[in-house]
Amino acid sequence: QVQLVESGGGLVQPGGSLRLSCATSGFTFGLYGLRWYRQAPGKERELVAGIGSGGGSTNYADSVKGRFTISRDNAKSTVYLQMNSLKSEDTAVYYCYGRVYSGDGYYDYWGQGTQVTVSS
Repeated sequence: QVQLVESGGGLVQPGGSLRLSCATSGFTFGLYGLRWYRQAPGKERELVAGIGSGGGSTNYADSVKGRFTISRDNAKSTVYLQMNSLKSEDTAVYYCYGRVYSGDGYYDYWGQGTQVTVSS
């Protein structure tokens, strides 16, 4: 059973930092790229960052380039999102996502989300 479980969200002041974690299970972690998305109130879910299966390929939304860093630890089956210089507009629920082959095809898997609130 594929599972993605986020943690690390919370309340932080503008300019502060947080590190989100997404612990996974139920699939061969090292074979798949993974992504972080976020959804702010009243807005559509948007892609924040993605990382390839080996960790050498990453991509970011323009709004977070230079501030956020995605990484992965294949030994721990965990993907991370280091968020620095946080702004109020980064406030959202952050989700971990993976498209994984399971049984008879590829399926989309999401974590339950973790709330990030940037406020003074």
